[in-house]
Amino acid sequence: MEFLGYLAILLVVAKSIEWVFERAEIHPIIAHVITGILLGPFALGIVKQGEEIEVLAQFGLIMMMLYMGLTSNFSAIAQNTKKATFVAVLGVAFSFILGFATVYLFGKGFSAAVFVGVTLGNTAIEVTSGVLVKERVNRRVSAILMGAAFADDILAVYLIGIITGMASGNFNAQSLLILTGKIFAFIVATLLISEYIFKRSRWFYSVVRNLNVFFTFTLILTFALAIISEWVGLNQIIGAYLAGLTISRLRERKDPLVVTRIKLNELIGDLQVVLTEFFMPLFFIYVGLMFNPPIRDINVLLILALYASAVLGKLIGCGLGSKLVGLSWEDSIAVGIGMGGRGSLELAILTFGLSTGLIDQSIFASVIIVSMMTALTTPIFFKAYLKRQRLKAGES
Repeated sequence: MEFLGYLAILLVVAKSIEWVFERAEIHPIIAHVITGILLGPFALGIVKQGEEIEVLAQFGLIMMMLYMGLTSNFSAIAQNTKKATFVAVLGVAFSFILGFATVYLFGKGFSAAVFVGVTLGNTAIEVTSGVLVKERVNRRVSAILMGAAFADDILAVYLIGIITGMASGNFNAQSLLILTGKIFAFIVATLLISEYIFKRSRWFYSVVRNLNVFFTFTLILTFALAIISEWVGLNQIIGAYLAGLTISRLRERKDPLVVTRIKLNELIGDLQVVLTEFFMPLFFIYVGLMFNPPIRDINVLLILALYASAVLGKLIGCGLGSKLVGLSWEDSIAVGIGMGGRGSLELAILTFGLSTGLIDQSIFASVIIVSMMTALTTPIFFKAYLKRQRLKAGES
């Protein structure tokens, strides 16, 4: 009964803070993490970090990665594949270099520096899409932003695999080559199966028509791919993400009656309610509960330096990449700013790094704060920049 009481307190407080933050247009992830920090051992110590909450949080993480895959449009960057990928790669590279250099110069060690560089390299697609929904952006910028954020997710899948290899202590040239081969073989095999099952096969149509059967099939596929990904030496969240991504290819299916798209949207809608109201808040609350660094280990200079690295890495990398693929400087800067947000995937990587000993509480706490800061400031910066550009255009 103690666990159910903790659960009730956490969800009520999280939803209350989320409601207040929504009025100020602050991302709900921040509310959930703050709830865990506030009620957990770092602040009030009301709620203990128990095994039951951890199990629910890990299940929530798998479901969240499934949902991220389902809501990714596999063909979204078909017309801008090379451009968006190039922009994403430069953004990841610059963010990695700056993040790595910052942590290493602060004397935190090589492994921690690599881990933070990888973590800062990813863009939160939920922050990027939220920015685009609220602001009117020209099609070219919008396509590059979403395409690059999508490519970032694929790169993140690869980098998570490398992190898993680091955690097992097999981080050398030969093992890295083997790991890279396994990652790409697993991803390619999964996507090939998706091509011939979800996009083309006729028998799968009967599965999709019955929403209950479709929902059950989705869960089975998610856990099957999560287990297989662990068998080949990857992280289970890779399998969950790929499960969602492969099923999302139903959007590409030729269906005159649009039944598959309708059922896919119904599945996503049903999952969204359960996820946004229960599982996702629990995962991010759990991240907050894990936040427990000694006060003396909270380095404000490190946090500010990492924040600058996170923002500048995407601004310089994605901005330069956008310019090189033909966008104007104004549009390139907009892309660089829009790619600056970090969120759910970064927090998932952080919890993995802390649990496996790749990072300590000081680094964990610093990057959590940085992720929340970028999720908070990216929409503000993007809106202010677009407003300034419109004013300039009006004056001219």
